[in-house]
Amino acid sequence: MRWLFLLLLVLNGVYYVWHQQEAPLKVKEVAPLSLYKGSQQDIHLLSESQSGKQSPKRGQECLYIGGLSTQEQLNALRQRLLSLDVVAQQVVGRLGDAAGLWLQIAPRSQRLLDQTLLSSLSNDFKDLKHKIMLCEGVATVE
Repeated sequence: MRWLFLLLLVLNGVYYVWHQQEAPLKVKEVAPLSLYKGSQQDIHLLSESQSGKQSPKRGQECLYIGGLSTQEQLNALRQRLLSLDVVAQQVVGRLGDAAGLWLQIAPRSQRLLDQTLLSSLSNDFKDLKHKIMLCEGVATVE
């Protein structure tokens, strides 16, 4: 057992010397951060940025909920939303590339629909989907 320990100790020493003989790694030069800053000194959110593509304003976005296949399911969903004090109107025509019947949620009622409420509604209504899209130019409201 002593010989095995001494053998491992000698092998460890040989391994150390072998690695010391390899060429040392070159240190990579890194430019200071102050050279990169320029006009981008802080982190900005996309909603705060003034340059580039303008994001749509919050008032122009609407929440659409639906994707249901029958009018009866859509009426039941509308009644369920009315019981939760959420104002919704049926969308006439297609909602972009989405199939089915959709409801547009009034902007003042969007804050009432959080993710937990939407998931509980999707459990009750099969194939229920929700989308946030631009209000204008997508579909008309009944």
